[in-house]
Amino acid sequence: MISALLYLQYHTFRNRLVSRFKRLKQPKYLIGAVVGGLYFYFYFFRYLFRGFGGRPAMNLTVSSEHLLLFELLGALALFVIVLLAWIIPHERAALTFTEAEVAFLFPAPMTRRHLIHYKLVRSQLGIFFSSLFLTLISRRFGGNVWIHALGWWLILSTLNLHFLGCSFARTMLLDHGISNRLRRLLVFGLAVAMAGAVWVWAKRTLPAPDSADTANLNAILDYAQRVLTAGPALYLLYPFRLVVRPFLAPGAAAFFGALAPALLLFLLHYVWVVYSDVAFEEASVEASQKLATRIAAVRAGNWQGAKKNQKAKRPWFKLAATGPSATALLWKNLIGVGQVLSVRLWIVLIIVVAVGVGLGNGRTGQNLSFVAAILVATALGYSLLLGPQLLRLDFRQDLLLADLLKTFPLRGWQIALGEILAPVVVLAACQWLLLLVGAGLVFYLPGKQEALFLAITLGAAFLLPVLDVLVLLIPNAAVLLFPSWIQAGKDSPRGIETTGQRLIFALGQLLVLSLALLPAAIAFLGVFFLLKLALGYAAAVPFAALVAAIILAVEAGFGVMLLGRLFERFDVSEEHTN
Repeated sequence: MISALLYLQYHTFRNRLVSRFKRLKQPKYLIGAVVGGLYFYFYFFRYLFRGFGGRPAMNLTVSSEHLLLFELLGALALFVIVLLAWIIPHERAALTFTEAEVAFLFPAPMTRRHLIHYKLVRSQLGIFFSSLFLTLISRRFGGNVWIHALGWWLILSTLNLHFLGCSFARTMLLDHGISNRLRRLLVFGLAVAMAGAVWVWAKRTLPAPDSADTANLNAILDYAQRVLTAGPALYLLYPFRLVVRPFLAPGAAAFFGALAPALLLFLLHYVWVVYSDVAFEEASVEASQKLATRIAAVRAGNWQGAKKNQKAKRPWFKLAATGPSATALLWKNLIGVGQVLSVRLWIVLIIVVAVGVGLGNGRTGQNLSFVAAILVATALGYSLLLGPQLLRLDFRQDLLLADLLKTFPLRGWQIALGEILAPVVVLAACQWLLLLVGAGLVFYLPGKQEALFLAITLGAAFLLPVLDVLVLLIPNAAVLLFPSWIQAGKDSPRGIETTGQRLIFALGQLLVLSLALLPAAIAFLGVFFLLKLALGYAAAVPFAALVAAIILAVEAGFGVMLLGRLFERFDVSEEHTN
């Protein structure tokens, strides 16, 4: 039976690979594959190849004096992951199968162990590629390639077995009358007791950290190593250290010395999973039906129906019977934001911000405030780069429903404006919240340049919303201009070739955005240098930013009109999903 399962997995992988190669006959996939291959080579693979005769870009190999510390930190990370696996889930054990697998495998003369083995074999393909990807990343920082690859495989495979065994254990506890709430309380109480033991020991045994312990990175690492290596944490995290140890091995001898205990722990997990007498067939069939329903909803363009545990969502605001037509599309797309940006989350963020600002007292508070200000500025930059890619509540989501949008009694620019308003509103709200955090941190920063920092914050508040509009207009125009190249929707092809396509259009979008920002940048510099002499830096920055924002707003207006014209001319029968 195992040979039949291996045969099935082999041909499944082979057919998927053949279909990938066949679609390279289309120029859009061939060009994308070339660009994607070059990207992966120059960013990852050349560092992998240098492991056989060259040096990596950055030699950050773990030093011998801090080897145990990094082993403990990795073990602590695994401990947190495993702890969450025992606390958060609440479902009964269910192995995810497709409807075809349920139809062919469940009636077949297969035992539960055969089904478990099938899922374990199938999971190895994903673990293999995940290990390869993580090896490509970790190889950039030094170390041995094959040690990293085998270490990642061992970590991911052990975690996979533990998650499966954990789901079986949760089901057995439910069958014995132990509810999810009681199980969570017991596990959480055990974790708190372990953390409390470490904290009490550290408080009674080690002195509190002073300025010498935080003078530099090595001093911080030394103090952390004293805390983690001389107390109960060294023994409480021992099973997790066994899993991490082969990955951190400095050489072949150390690796093979650490491999035996890690493989023994892996085999114990395997025995635990395979010999668990838990009924999972009924829950697996239900899970497969839910998976098929979500896939069908995605392919039909119903992203909300594709989500797990879908609940009715309240709209962000009440839609009036009359008003601007774009508001209706804004209302519709804001519902698609879901629970990620709920009112509860905003309240929690505001409380965290208030507490953080309130802690900014004294010299230590100033240092923390400076670090927080850097994080805020970094988050603002990433919001412009990654925000439009994550919030696809526009034509990139609704292009599959373009025939329905064209039936609306609206002009093209009205539909275009309504489509991009939702991501603009969400991005601007997040950015203004970050700016408020930055404004609160200004008064705790060293240097006493409050007026200049507040002027920069005000100028950013003028510029960011119109920048969001421009940044969102470009990919939406690309979707309408090149529908067969841009992968619209969430159920789109994946692979190196699609990564190459995204890289091509990312470079094109960057070029177009640079050209669009050029007039505003020239105007900003001109106004800034003129007003700086008369009013000073603090007054010149917001006035210059306001002028630049007006120019960008005019460009955005023309961009919305152009996007509307492109939508009016868009042919809904044009191929754009394959």
